[in-house]
Amino acid sequence: MTLQDEVASIIRNVPDFPKPGIQFKDITPLLSDAALMDKVTDYFADLYRDKDIDVVVGVESRGFIFGVPLAMRLGLPFVPARKAGKLPADKISHSYALEYGEATLEMHSDSIVSGQKVVVVDDLLATGGTAKATTELIRTLGGEVHAFAFVIELSFLKGREVLSGRVDSILTY
Repeated sequence: MTLQDEVASIIRNVPDFPKPGIQFKDITPLLSDAALMDKVTDYFADLYRDKDIDVVVGVESRGFIFGVPLAMRLGLPFVPARKAGKLPADKISHSYALEYGEATLEMHSDSIVSGQKVVVVDDLLATGGTAKATTELIRTLGGEVHAFAFVIELSFLKGREVLSGRVDSILTY
């Protein structure tokens, strides 16, 4: 069985969450399977191991779950991109539009050094708005986004089209 098949078999579909008509892809069963989580981490580590990556950035909050073990596997620092008001030290922020309103992400202003190559990690790529906002934070600090890593991509929402650079997903719906 391929990694894609293994992950697809464990993702739980939750109909009408968070609102009617949405088929939510729940990753929590994957989190309960340590061996499969290890395979997911290995998959992404193999993709980026020889790419001169300097930093792994995880997007709050599920990006932390996949980003921290990836950073550890690669022996790299992990940087969180957090929701507004969660970081204690000097920070930069970027606001972006959501379907119903606006959101803001923040990063510590000393978290990335100019010229560093970054992989952005999150659990799911939908419209790409959050990943694009994370890219803006990284660029503001002088970093370069080398790639985006997602466990799941909802291709019908065309998030890949708003991102520049490499996009890697284990599952595509």
